[in-house]
Amino acid sequence: MLERVLILIVGLVASLILVIKSADLFVDNLVDLGSSLGISEVILGVTASAIGTSLPEFGSALIASLSGSTDIGVGCVIGSNIWNIAGILGISSVVAGIIETNADGLKRDFSATLVTGLILLFFMFFGNIGKIAALVMVLTYAVYLWRLIKAQKTYSDENSGKNEREPLDLKKLALTVLGFAGLVIGCRILVYSGVELADIAGIPAMIMGLFTLAIGTSIPELVVTLSSAVKGLHELSVGTVLGSNTFNILVGIGVPALIAPVPVERLSLTFDAPVMILVTVLLVLLIRQGDMKLKRSGGIVLLAVYISYVIMRLFVLA
Repeated sequence: MLERVLILIVGLVASLILVIKSADLFVDNLVDLGSSLGISEVILGVTASAIGTSLPEFGSALIASLSGSTDIGVGCVIGSNIWNIAGILGISSVVAGIIETNADGLKRDFSATLVTGLILLFFMFFGNIGKIAALVMVLTYAVYLWRLIKAQKTYSDENSGKNEREPLDLKKLALTVLGFAGLVIGCRILVYSGVELADIAGIPAMIMGLFTLAIGTSIPELVVTLSSAVKGLHELSVGTVLGSNTFNILVGIGVPALIAPVPVERLSLTFDAPVMILVTVLLVLLIRQGDMKLKRSGGIVLLAVYISYVIMRLFVLA
């Protein structure tokens, strides 16, 4: 038993390192590719960067659904979304001092994230998330992508002729794909090791999903967002988090629900999902209060909210 636990711990740590390194490789080369192709920073954030860094959450939910551990999938997505905003943007703004964004991008992506959370909450009232809810989620994401394509077209029209595009760098493309593959592989090892350790330790699957796996699978977002904020790529950092949260629910829960019904725990409905919506609204209020900037003080507020949530969930409501 001890030998098995040690192997699982090594696998867990190794997979987290793989995810971090792969995310770094993926994002650095993705940003360069996007710039050479004339894609705006905010669009790059809510599409390629958000989807790429959300692969661990999506993989966790999909694998959990296929293996019958659907409680982990839901917990991982909801817990990850709360951590993405309250934890990741909180830490990033505290470290960077300030994160700026623009009103148009914030309005579009915040609206999508909020509506997405409300859609999930609505279907959770009816019990299991089945195929009808899954179809609504997937179609909603398709509409969101269509809006992003229109926004990118407008950006391209406005900036045509300003910057000469560079030829596609095949090396950077290959490194982007390599980083992507590393995220997928690392995610699979992470989920397996985490589930097995939770089972041995007697930790409830929902708690494992809400915290351990949620934070672990969100490491790509943390790396990308923190790095982007420190480098001054603020729209990329905010876009990555909001785009990731939208993707996590609509695709991360929607696609697995097409395969098998996703059960809803009572506390997920009455506490976790409402907290997720609350921190989304709080983020926008803090940004607007800071004149379209998330300041260090706002980051401290977000971190305080996350710590309070963890204490309530683990020690008061458990």
